[in-house]
Amino acid sequence: MNPPSPPPPAVKNPAAVWPRRLPRLGGGLLIALVVAGLWPRPVPVETAVVARGPLVVTVDEEGMTRVRNRYLVSAPVAGHLRRIDWKAGAPVGAGQTVLAVIEGGGADFLDARTQTQAEARVRTAGAARDAAAAQRERAAAADRMYLADYARLKELFAQKALSRQEFDAAQMRADMATQDTRTADFALKVAEYELEQAHAVLGRGAKPAADAAALTVTSPVDGMILRVLQESERLVPAGFPLMEIGDPTDLEIRIEVLSRDGVAIRPGARVMLERWGGPDPLAARVRLVEPAAFTKISALGVEEQRVYVVADFTGPSGTRAALGDGYRVEARIVAWESADTLRAPAGALFQRDGAWQCFVLEHGRARLANLKVGRSNGGETEVLAGLHPGDRVIVYPGDQVREGARVRPLTVGAR
Repeated sequence: MNPPSPPPPAVKNPAAVWPRRLPRLGGGLLIALVVAGLWPRPVPVETAVVARGPLVVTVDEEGMTRVRNRYLVSAPVAGHLRRIDWKAGAPVGAGQTVLAVIEGGGADFLDARTQTQAEARVRTAGAARDAAAAQRERAAAADRMYLADYARLKELFAQKALSRQEFDAAQMRADMATQDTRTADFALKVAEYELEQAHAVLGRGAKPAADAAALTVTSPVDGMILRVLQESERLVPAGFPLMEIGDPTDLEIRIEVLSRDGVAIRPGARVMLERWGGPDPLAARVRLVEPAAFTKISALGVEEQRVYVVADFTGPSGTRAALGDGYRVEARIVAWESADTLRAPAGALFQRDGAWQCFVLEHGRARLANLKVGRSNGGETEVLAGLHPGDRVIVYPGDQVREGARVRPLTVGAR
């Protein structure tokens, strides 16, 4: 007799199973949401790429233009000055334009002491004229030599047989020699004018007061009247200043910098002049850093040691035709520059315990890197060690950025 077959397994009702599973599923989902909410999120950061390229370090200060060679016309003798009708800006010619007329009273011209002084003045003016002529010859010879040297080195530079630094040095020497020649020309004209005035005064002393004609004061140099210091008629003593004359196209720039910045500036350094009123910056080159500094009180009441840096324009004068004497400019003096150096944004670097550091982005995390840095221009800094071209650094890291922290770059740009 066969045994009875087992009963078929009972089929579970799905409608009865799900009510028992729902609480477990809901609890698991709630735990997952809590974990996801508490999981640390990546910190959004701004990054930049470290790359090689040019770096220029400048000293930015305000400066003023001034006429390089100016002449103060003064009364050669005492007497009655007639009214001066000239105004600032009028062109004048050397030995041709009559600037002022002085009528003498006779006593000064016939006095024995004044006569002796006039003779001594003639001898002094003659010696000064001879010295100025000799200086003019030396300056002209040096100018010819440096210009010939510059022309030769220019050909070598065009053939890439000369470095840029040597070519710039030759150009600076040629420019300075040309400026020295112009200065020597001006000094020679002034010396000749002083000699003529001394002879005129001496000639009046040999005549009786009644026969002495009015003394005319002519322009010593070609140029333009910069300032008229005395217009009205009056009695003037000998040496009384009347007006200033100069060439407004022959300008230089005097820049006032801190003495610690002046130490890093060398003659021949490039200068960019901005915000002077024209559309394009003007080029200049440092000629002299004055050896003596002076004390100045800043706007905040702090005593500062400052020094004047004198620079010469290097571009054509037509680009700065509107500039005059005493005009304000903003100068950027190149204290150091390199055509190829590893540079990083200055905002990515910070100091900690006396060492320079930055955060580098690696696989979505921040890694702290120790650096050795060089020069900086405020926007970019030279990196000597610690970084490589192509590294991404975090710019302006906040308090949430730490070693190993997960970060998310917002924008990635090359600098």
